[in-house]
Amino acid sequence: MASRNNDRRARIEEMRRAEQSRERRNRIITIGISAVVVAGLVGFGVFALNKESDKKEQKVADAKAPITGEKSWNAKKLGRTHVTKTVTYPMKPPVGGDHNQVWMNCNGDVYKEPIPDMNAVHSLEHGAVWVTYNDKAPAADVTKLGEKVKKTPYTLMSPVKNQSGAIMLSAWGKQVTVDSADDPRVNQFFTKYVQGTQTPEPGAACTNGLGAK
Repeated sequence: MASRNNDRRARIEEMRRAEQSRERRNRIITIGISAVVVAGLVGFGVFALNKESDKKEQKVADAKAPITGEKSWNAKKLGRTHVTKTVTYPMKPPVGGDHNQVWMNCNGDVYKEPIPDMNAVHSLEHGAVWVTYNDKAPAADVTKLGEKVKKTPYTLMSPVKNQSGAIMLSAWGKQVTVDSADDPRVNQFFTKYVQGTQTPEPGAACTNGLGAK
């Protein structure tokens, strides 16, 4: 009888030790997996922060770098008076000058028909970038630029039939002709001049103005 009791206690003790051993192994495995997961999350976080930092640094660099082929006009010599009489601008599309008191809506607005120069110039005064194109611009480029404009506040887009380049970008006192929608100067121009330092009235409205008819 005593022998059977001893054997029973021995088996119970052996089962207890086996269970404790399994629990220790599970804890070690759990801790190991947790450490790997945490390390992975930390690594991803550092990667994401570095990537975001790189993007910001690139934007700063783009904003400072000169844009190849860009034309500039002396902002101090560009008129800014609100007028009702028709203004004849020396450049096409215009990049500044006296203009209508009502701006064109420029909150990512894409116009399929030509818009009044005098209202568009007012939008440039508010810090907008104006994307224009003529009949020589490939339809695919027009579509792609329109998608970019729609996603970018303080921009507008419209056709200008008699402009010299197929695709042109204008800001207050600044203008460049680009080769295509994929031309790197498109992103550079947007980065530099959407609400850029050239803006006479930064933060002024780009909504509640003149829209498409």
